[in-house]
Amino acid sequence: MTRPAMAAGLQFNRSRVRLSLELLLVAAIVIGVVLRLLNLGTREFWYDEVVSLNIAAGQLSAYDGPSAIPAPTPLSDYLTVLGLPAESSLKDSVKTLVGLLKSLLGGEPHPLLFFLSQHFWLRLFGNSEVATRSLSALCSIAAMGCAYGLGRVVSGHRSGLLLAALLGVNPFYFFHSLNLRMYAPVVLWATLGAWALLYIIKHQQTSLLSSWPQQLLWSGLLAGSVAAGLLTLYLFAYWLIALAAVVLYLDRRHWWQHGLRLGAGVLLTVPWALWGTVKQLRNADVDRFSTPAGFWAANLEHLQNTAQVLGIHLLVGDWVTSLPDWMTTLAGVLVGSAFLIVSWSLWQRGERQMLIVALLLGLLPLGLALAVDVLGRKTTLGFGMGRAMIFMLPGCLLLITLSVERLAGRWREAVALALVLLYLTISVGDFSLRQRQGMHVLADVIAQEPTTPTLIAMSSRARGHILRLAYYLDPSAPVMLLAQAAPKVVSALRTAAIEYPRVIWLDSVKPSFFDQPATEAEQQEVQQILKAAGLQPVQSQMLTGTMPLDEFKMSLYSRPLN
Repeated sequence: MTRPAMAAGLQFNRSRVRLSLELLLVAAIVIGVVLRLLNLGTREFWYDEVVSLNIAAGQLSAYDGPSAIPAPTPLSDYLTVLGLPAESSLKDSVKTLVGLLKSLLGGEPHPLLFFLSQHFWLRLFGNSEVATRSLSALCSIAAMGCAYGLGRVVSGHRSGLLLAALLGVNPFYFFHSLNLRMYAPVVLWATLGAWALLYIIKHQQTSLLSSWPQQLLWSGLLAGSVAAGLLTLYLFAYWLIALAAVVLYLDRRHWWQHGLRLGAGVLLTVPWALWGTVKQLRNADVDRFSTPAGFWAANLEHLQNTAQVLGIHLLVGDWVTSLPDWMTTLAGVLVGSAFLIVSWSLWQRGERQMLIVALLLGLLPLGLALAVDVLGRKTTLGFGMGRAMIFMLPGCLLLITLSVERLAGRWREAVALALVLLYLTISVGDFSLRQRQGMHVLADVIAQEPTTPTLIAMSSRARGHILRLAYYLDPSAPVMLLAQAAPKVVSALRTAAIEYPRVIWLDSVKPSFFDQPATEAEQQEVQQILKAAGLQPVQSQMLTGTMPLDEFKMSLYSRPLN
């Protein structure tokens, strides 16, 4: 074979390898989309989701929780606040919408956009798990499309595919793509904003942005994403600072033009900031984020929280709820070490501009949050498993994408495929191997004797716990609820238990921020009270949910037939 023929054959083989990698990445993106559609209803609403449903329905003020003096209440009474109220006119609809806005000002720590959009989605499709979660799933699919645009504008078509695939199957984002919470949309706004800004910087001197329609389109996308992000999550301000840093690094000469675009997005949020944000800040409970006493203890917690955020976002995902803290911290240390290695490698290869852009988008927001925690003596990074920092995920995945893309030949294909398969394995395992149907188990217990009057005594007065019961149990079943902190509910059982042929004791493993689990003495007292009422233990089982907050120990007691 002649040398030109050999060269042509080698070029053909390389093209075929590249094509196969691209097809695999496209397949990973498609799998990410399909898995979202298949898993919309495979998990129960967890605590925060059912509270979000209550708020989005404009029914927060209609929720009337347990009284200070515990008394059995029909469980079905609570179901009405998980859907839209009865409306017969436009005036009623406006009243519901006003109720939603008032509920946000009364104690909810997040802005209005997610709840407002979910409210109208609820009107269109109802309050089922599939219907309500579908909006977040669609936002996550759109974020995958924006990730392709971001990767492509930074490093080409293949990088766009890899970034989209990694975001699509990333365990942390995959989990939050199927949640009735604001975290899937905020990643969409972050990814869209970064894509729009870098596209403008790259093409502003070319014909691609020479026409006014093109300039208005991309400027509008940038400003709109900034406004939407700030109106979805207040901590999105860290991402805005990261975008400003990218401007100063890449295109300082046109800083004022980019500043106008970013500033326009901020200005769009001013009406809510002046009216809503001020009231929400007055109701904010920031004391619960205080650091432990002592310099070394506080800084050790800061470092641990930072490592855990990295580990959760980029490796363990929702498995964090089943892992000890040291394993999550170790995962974060491994991710941080990998970041140091790939950053050094990219720096040595001369890819410094793209490296710094990825670091600004990925790790600068985390550094800002850490600095605010240290200076304010708070531990916000450790709250909620770091999900409020999810907007840093596209930047971190961009750093991974760039490092993989710069690998030579077969190493690139092997590492890309390994990362995608690792993420897919973790994500699929999370949704297939972990039982998250505790309320369905309880519903099956009730259904065994659907006409038997049943009292559920629960050692929690938390709104999310009560609403989860109401959502999943049959409203036609004669079920009464006695819900309060453990000492009160135990005391109320003394008089209430004798009236029911069946009693279910639900002991919350983590009742809420203001209640404590039942003590061993209280557990024994419950057994004695129910035995004295003629009730015998029938079944005992742990009920698990999506989060530790959803876990209960269920004990069924029944009165033997004479």
